[in-house]
Amino acid sequence: MHDMETIIIEKDIKVFYLTATSFPDGIQDAHDRLHASIPFSNERRYFGISRPEMGVITYKAAAEIVEKDKEGNFNGELFTIEKGKYRCVTIVNYKKEPQKISHAFEELISYSDIDPNGYCVEWYQGNEDLKCMVRLNPSIESD
Repeated sequence: MHDMETIIIEKDIKVFYLTATSFPDGIQDAHDRLHASIPFSNERRYFGISRPEMGVITYKAAAEIVEKDKEGNFNGELFTIEKGKYRCVTIVNYKKEPQKISHAFEELISYSDIDPNGYCVEWYQGNEDLKCMVRLNPSIESD
């Protein structure tokens, strides 16, 4: 059982993403390609976004678009991480035990109050940690 918290994302987060060629093997490559086109910076947030599409999990490595970015800078796909309440599990030192990520998401998506159109979000916290997040269904009022 993981320690869960609910966090609120106050406004939509626009991101640029690259899709992994496979899951889970292609995840690192997608992040490497992303960082090659968007150098790592403390002023933006980085994410992994995944959901099953036609029975296969699609994984996107994503970087927040910040104000100084120009629309034309990104020859790739844009996506919006929607604002709202997210149930969240923090994983410390995720690289040491990457399987903890899938375990956390299995638990997070087992609840009935999650957004049926949602997706699994990994929010990277520096180099070591990440938050596994799933959006709650906005039409169900929870405490």
